[in-house]
Amino acid sequence: MLKLTNPFLENIRECQKKDERLMEKLVLINGGKETNIKVDENGVMRFRGRMCVPDVSRFEEAVLVAGNEEANF
Repeated sequence: MLKLTNPFLENIRECQKKDERLMEKLVLINGGKETNIKVDENGVMRFRGRMCVPDVSRFEEAVLVAGNEEANF
């Protein structure tokens, strides 16, 4: 099993556990009812392959800033 080495992804995974909406989805996943959201080999929830950003403002802002920095490179 692969281990996360990126602190950003580790923080995302931990904050996903604090997001009530994502935890409701995790219950569905574990019950075999959710098909669009999967948990990857690192324990990170993904929607159609894209990482689910938890509803925590510091991560939402960090993702937006990182995306803008890459676009301006």
